[in-house]
Amino acid sequence: MGFTMATVTFDKATRVYPGTERPAVDALNLHIEDGEFLVLVGPSGCGKSTSLRMLAGLEDVNAGRILIGDRDVTDVQPKDRDIAMVFQNYALYPHMSVADNMGFALKIAGTPKAEIRQRVEEAAKILDLTQYLDRKPKALSGGQRQRVAMGRAIVRQPQVFLMDEPLSNLDAKLRVQTRTQIASLQRRLGVTTVYVTHDQTEALTMGDRIAVLKDGLLQQVGTPREMYDTPQNVFVAGFIGSPAMNIGTFPVLDGHASLGRARVPLAREIIAKFTEEDQNHITFGFRPEALDVVPANTPNAIPVVVNIVEELGSDAFVYGSLTNEFGRAATVHSGAGDAQIIVRVDPRQVPAKGETIGVTIRAGESHLFHAGSGERF
Repeated sequence: MGFTMATVTFDKATRVYPGTERPAVDALNLHIEDGEFLVLVGPSGCGKSTSLRMLAGLEDVNAGRILIGDRDVTDVQPKDRDIAMVFQNYALYPHMSVADNMGFALKIAGTPKAEIRQRVEEAAKILDLTQYLDRKPKALSGGQRQRVAMGRAIVRQPQVFLMDEPLSNLDAKLRVQTRTQIASLQRRLGVTTVYVTHDQTEALTMGDRIAVLKDGLLQQVGTPREMYDTPQNVFVAGFIGSPAMNIGTFPVLDGHASLGRARVPLAREIIAKFTEEDQNHITFGFRPEALDVVPANTPNAIPVVVNIVEELGSDAFVYGSLTNEFGRAATVHSGAGDAQIIVRVDPRQVPAKGETIGVTIRAGESHLFHAGSGERF
C-alpha cells in the first residue's frame, strides 16, 4: 500500500460555536508525529470530536491554524485534505457490495477500475474480508461492517486516518478484539492516526500518546505510562486509570499531612512550594494498587470500613468508607463516589463486608497536587 507520510499540527487552533461564550476548543497546541497513533480523550463535551472535525475540515477554525505535513490546510476543502474518516456509524451504502463500498471514493475520483479492484483486494486481505467482498452490508455482523469502514479508509491511502469513537457500537468482547486489530493494523500501515474516544481504557491500550482534553483545553499529552505515572493535575489523575485513583484534600501540620489518624510526612521541598491559595492543605492521590492492607490498629494506617468487595478472579477491589475520625477531612473521592476509597486486595484474602481494614500508601506511590490549583507539585 502506498501511503505518504505526514505530521499533523494544531497551532493554537480555536473553535467558537456561534452564540456561545466559551470556545469548544481553546487554542489547541498539539503536534502529532509521522506515523503516530494519537488518542484524543476526555469526557463528553470536552472538545475532542470538534478537534477532529476541525482537522477534517468539517468545522471552521476561528483562530490559529492546522497543518498536515508542512501544508497549512486551515482553509482547504475537506476533500482536498488527504484524510480519511472512520465514524461511529459506519455509513455504508446498503445497496452496494462490500467491494463497491470500499472502492466508492476511488470510483468517484475516477481511479481506473483495475487499480480500484487491486487496492480493494489488498485491503480486504489485511482485514480478513476477502470472502465477503460480494456480500451486502446487511449480511455482515457489526464487527465486519466496522472492518469494511476501515477498509474504505485504507483503500484511499490517505496521509492521515481520523477515527471518531469507531468502537462504541460494538459489544464489549468485540470491542476489545477490534481495539487490538485497529492498533496492530495501524502499526503495520504506519499511517498517522488521530483517534477520538471517551474511554480511557481504549486510550491507554491503543495510543502511542494520549492527549487529555477538558472544557476545550488540553490538560496533558504523553505516553500511556507518563499519564499514569505523572498526571499533571487532579483532573488527569482521576480520569486515567481503572478503577480510578483515590484523591483527597487534607490539612498539613508540622510538615505532615493528616489523613485521619494517619500522619504522612511531606518532603521539605514540597512544603516550600505551598502557595497562599493552598490554605495549608494538600491534595493527595493514591491508586487502588498503591495501597497495602495492614492490621487496622497499625500506627499511621488509614482505617477503611469495607462496603462492598468486587471479586474479579485475578483481582479483588474493596470499596470502602473512611471512618468518621476524618471529620471534615473526609473529602476523599474516587471512581466510586465521594468519601469512598478503592483498595486493591489479594483475591485469596478478601475482607468481609462491614470489617475495618487498615491501609498504608506504599512509599513513592502517592501523587501530590496543590489544593488550590489542582496542579501537580
